[in-house]
Amino acid sequence: MAMTVLPVEYFYTTVDDKPCRAFELLARLAAEDINLLAFSAIPFGQDHVELTIFPASGTNLQAFITRQGLTATGPQHALLVQGDDHLGALAKIHKSLCDAGVQVYASSGVTDGRGHYGYVIYVKEADHVAAMGALSNLGG
Repeated sequence: MAMTVLPVEYFYTTVDDKPCRAFELLARLAAEDINLLAFSAIPFGQDHVELTIFPASGTNLQAFITRQGLTATGPQHALLVQGDDHLGALAKIHKSLCDAGVQVYASSGVTDGRGHYGYVIYVKEADHVAAMGALSNLGG
């Protein structure tokens, strides 16, 4: 697998920190045939959780949000990088971004245990086009 870099949209919402809240939202998304590219849940304050949703289609998610009467912020932009896992893969990505003057302010990655990885990179909204350009030449 060659490395691919996709510009992706994400939306975030905050829910009460109660059992099953993420499950409930994920189940409703699945019932509405909304495909997710990535998802995260992190503590937010004392009694809340911030859910970050990366839909395959931002338009479909926005329609879902409206139908459900939810409040969400977005779309924001990030990069989804997928490629062959090897020593220094993430360092190579960060070097390209650094050379382009793009600051990464958050990221999250995982390997699949079979030699590939996925990596979500958050950059300042004004920098997402430059970040995409910086990584478009890496390809492999």
